[in-house]
Amino acid sequence: MSSLLKHWAHQSPLLPALITPTHQYTWRELADKVDQVAAGLTQQGIQAGHVITSVGKNSVEQLLVYLACLELGAINALTMPQTKSELDVKLATLYQDPRESHVWFTQPLSSAPCTATITLETEHIFQTDYTYKTDCTYQTDHAPMSLHPDAQSRYDQDALASIVFTSGSTGTPKAVAHCSRQHLASAQGLLAVFPFKQGDCWLLSLPLYHVSGLAIVYRWLLSGAGLKVGSGELSQDIQGVTHASLVATQLRRLLDSAQPLQLKQVLLGGGHVDHGLSQQAAQRGIETWLGYGLTEAASTVTAKRVDSTYSAGRLLAKRRLKLEGQSIYIGGETLASGYYQCGQLTPLTVNGWFDTKDLGEWVGDELRIIGRADNQFISGGENIHCEEIEQVLNRHPMIDFAIVVPVEDLEFGHRPVAVIITSDGFDSGIMPEYLDSQLSRFKWPIAYYTMPAGLSENGIKISRHAVKQWLKLNYPTQG
Repeated sequence: MSSLLKHWAHQSPLLPALITPTHQYTWRELADKVDQVAAGLTQQGIQAGHVITSVGKNSVEQLLVYLACLELGAINALTMPQTKSELDVKLATLYQDPRESHVWFTQPLSSAPCTATITLETEHIFQTDYTYKTDCTYQTDHAPMSLHPDAQSRYDQDALASIVFTSGSTGTPKAVAHCSRQHLASAQGLLAVFPFKQGDCWLLSLPLYHVSGLAIVYRWLLSGAGLKVGSGELSQDIQGVTHASLVATQLRRLLDSAQPLQLKQVLLGGGHVDHGLSQQAAQRGIETWLGYGLTEAASTVTAKRVDSTYSAGRLLAKRRLKLEGQSIYIGGETLASGYYQCGQLTPLTVNGWFDTKDLGEWVGDELRIIGRADNQFISGGENIHCEEIEQVLNRHPMIDFAIVVPVEDLEFGHRPVAVIITSDGFDSGIMPEYLDSQLSRFKWPIAYYTMPAGLSENGIKISRHAVKQWLKLNYPTQG
């Protein structure tokens, strides 16, 4: 079975495929480059079915390693930069014998990063130096390395392709394993309502170690359009891009900057999206969309264009969804193959349905998310949903993003506190008047803290568990 990369290299060899800070690849050039990387991995002993762990932030090299793993039939496990002990926990999930683990670091490390691993050497993976002309054709002193004949046919849509770790509401991440067919089903369902085609370009603005970042890659591979891997500076990276996945704060700052934009459609994450922001974007010719998704479902499950009705949108094709009471269960073709543990898979579903632990309700044919079952707490005998408070806080014009967590309280059992990203000049003293008409008093946060940069720099999803741990460390009486 031919991979989509090879399909587009044959079907549209001269169309632009990948834009980086220094180069632009056509589909044919990209396929040659990926073959080279696959050959480098093969020389280091990687075979079909092997798990390669990629550690680090987004880079062109990381994307190439993922694509090369697809060609080899290897499984790419992706994880963020982290401490040695955190990485060792994840490696113990992936490898039965840590001495046989294969780990590649996107950034050189000065000390031993983990216990008893085989570290893949970057210089042996990326062996050929390509030089580019201004007309985007390339020259090289060495022909692209050819894969071993047996390796060229290892791509299989039904073989495990990716492992992504959940953030873990309890702090214990799970290794979620998908095959390409499941990722592509996710892409097909979204692109049926959210057009992305050849001639368009999507910015890889989310980390590949989040399923939402991988979802961008598969939408790109399915459509044969363009993908841009930027430098990390959004105001520069957004240039020439027609599609992007952003949080509302990022879009607001782009619009307020008045810089020229080629954006046509933006998929927004991170919670409630103000209709006024959507209208502001529409005046610039930009459609804004939001949705609901999760790691186990290969990203987006429901989606819609932002409007004045608060909901997460309609169910996308190739998914199933049902409510039992308020509990959300999902099924369909995008669900992961299982949780990965040392070469074994634990199924996600019972009778074909996965319990998301999220709560919701139907508003017509649209799904409204109430919150996570484990984010509900009791304060003074009353049930409180963290997400309900967050929705109100996020509508305040001076709050860019809010996350609410419960803290112990001798009188009430628990009380809510808010950790927020705000505009300059925010004063929590203004909040009682704002909240008075929108939330019962027992739901008002008793304190507001500024979100530290370290918790908000890794893409759309901020870990509620990490916020709780930060509170305990920095404000022990609250955490």
